[in-house]
Amino acid sequence: MTTGRKPTIWMGSSLDDLSAFPEEVKFEMGFALHLAQMGGKHESAKPLRGFGGGSILEVVSDFDGDTFRAVYTVKFQDAVYVLHAFQKKSKRGIGTPKQDMELIRRRLKAAEAHFREWSKSNGK
Repeated sequence: MTTGRKPTIWMGSSLDDLSAFPEEVKFEMGFALHLAQMGGKHESAKPLRGFGGGSILEVVSDFDGDTFRAVYTVKFQDAVYVLHAFQKKSKRGIGTPKQDMELIRRRLKAAEAHFREWSKSNGK
């Protein structure tokens, strides 16, 4: 793990969405994001299928019969971008719904553009 704490950048409504989760879920996901900021990885953080490699991760938390997910990327050396946070509604299959995958892809592109501009303005 690194000693510096990377900033967390919330894309779209991800902060508001995660803030609406039950307290136990927010605690687990907040801890997972904290570990990512410090260069580590939470035990329940797994690579999100469909993105290749391990730079797009999801944390899945089950609470009171519901499933909550937070998707973030550690693709950028200097920041952690939270791309999406949602409650999985579908009871069939364990995969991420298509509309959520499309939203994650759009937000990842926006994060890439944001990081390029942010790096320029910070002299990196």
